[in-house]
Amino acid sequence: QGYLWLISRPGGDVVFDWKLSRRHGELTGLVAGFAGVLQADGYEAYDAHAARHPEVIRVGCWAHARRKFADAQAEAPRAVHVALKLIGRLYRLEREWDQADAEAGRARDPAQRASLRAKHFERPLRWLYALAVDLAAKHRPKSGLGQACGYLFGQWPTLTRHVEHGQTRLDNNLVENAVRPTKLGLKNWLFVGHPEAGQRSAILYSIIVSCLRHRIEPLAYLRDVLSRLPSMTNQDDFDALMPSRWQPRS
Repeated sequence: QGYLWLISRPGGDVVFDWKLSRRHGELTGLVAGFAGVLQADGYEAYDAHAARHPEVIRVGCWAHARRKFADAQAEAPRAVHVALKLIGRLYRLEREWDQADAEAGRARDPAQRASLRAKHFERPLRWLYALAVDLAAKHRPKSGLGQACGYLFGQWPTLTRHVEHGQTRLDNNLVENAVRPTKLGLKNWLFVGHPEAGQRSAILYSIIVSCLRHRIEPLAYLRDVLSRLPSMTNQDDFDALMPSRWQPRS
């Protein structure tokens, strides 16, 4: 059994890596030398890595927090509806600001976005936390709602850190949308037979999913790149062949 890890920069390629386990040490090969904002779900390996590397700023994923409340809605429908509405307010504000930027033809200004978040997120975040405290006191920790509140409390520092870093998105959905086309394959090809086959699968996933992200036809990309490689040497610039930079030859 093995695991596919993936990492991506906004607007960049999507890189898959095949590992035999989800041990914390496996993460370091993906993010070694990285400095900046690292966004991920609540898997503790990310927090442990950030704790050892002050140059890494951990931010959380609101989609994961929201999903846990949605999954537990049957346990307290009215209260969970309020929690989802408060989280939804954060997303609604983000959409409004994104639309305003798009209409003005400007790129997102991280400092301005952080200022907007600091001003408009404070109240819904305060209400959401107070609601979660109340819900946690009324539900067993191992219940669905207890686990949703526990996840929110555990990730609260990383979730609220979006207020300080306006370049972030509220969730990991961009990269999760990129990986979604591979889910069917992961089920159909559950057993790869050998660790090396798993790594080859990761390479193919990286190429195909990166092409799809950049709206490139994967077969056209592979035909072009494979025709160029035999005439290239280690003195050539291979960066131009990355899906994020590739241009078809005329």
